[in-house]
Amino acid sequence: MTERHLHATVSIRGVLRAPDGDVLLLRRASNGGWELPGGRLNADDDDVPAGLHREISEETGLDATIYEPVHAVSWRNEADEGRFAVYYHCRVTDRAVSVSAEHTAHDWLPVGEATDRLSDPQATAAERVADAASGD
Repeated sequence: MTERHLHATVSIRGVLRAPDGDVLLLRRASNGGWELPGGRLNADDDDVPAGLHREISEETGLDATIYEPVHAVSWRNEADEGRFAVYYHCRVTDRAVSVSAEHTAHDWLPVGEATDRLSDPQATAAERVADAASGD
């Protein structure tokens, strides 16, 4: 059997929760869709949580505490390019967001409302963080 390995761009995203449990969403400038903060892993990012911290800081101005991964998914996009994403549980104490040029707006929402705006993989990650937090 010939194996076909996935060659993929790696994305890292954070489910940022405020002390009240709200989740941060960003509106993409490119297409107006909503997403969790994060981005592509750089070739020189040998510490993945540090790379995610950098991405979150660049996109939001927030200093997030990065915890464990809560979800991972792979897929092929419309151009048949491989994608792999890992979603992390993150917490912040400050809600003052300064969005980067990649985004046009932000919103802090309860998890139930946030999942309505997110893609299925991102919604799953947000739900898993909320479920884990309910056990705290």
